[in-house]
Amino acid sequence: MTREFTLRTEYEGMYDVTAQLCQVIRESGVQSGIAAVYCPHTTAGITINENADPDVQHDLLLGLREAFPDRAAFRHGEGNSAAHLKSSCVGASQIVLIEDGRPLLGTWQGVYFCEFDGPRTRRFSVKVMQDSNI
Repeated sequence: MTREFTLRTEYEGMYDVTAQLCQVIRESGVQSGIAAVYCPHTTAGITINENADPDVQHDLLLGLREAFPDRAAFRHGEGNSAAHLKSSCVGASQIVLIEDGRPLLGTWQGVYFCEFDGPRTRRFSVKVMQDSNI
């Protein structure tokens, strides 16, 4: 089962998509398996990180900005090479285990869509797959 979602982003940000992941798992009826959360964009990404303190999201974005600053030497014509670097570092997807019909996330973990080149209307997909030995 695959579901696609859209979201409107700001210039840069992290958007908690854990609720959408849980919704697809519930709707699928899968009790044991895996869920893939995928972003089909080259200047955005998907990560799993802390969801208790919003300062963590701020700090992650700050760290990525410092690690991958915009540079005059970049040649990409759109001027968003730093966003491509951030996206490659974070990655386009995450796999989450499912047990008892719920994602196996840690107490403080959430799944985030990461925007590095907004504002935009973005898409992401959640695919749920049942264990084959059930």
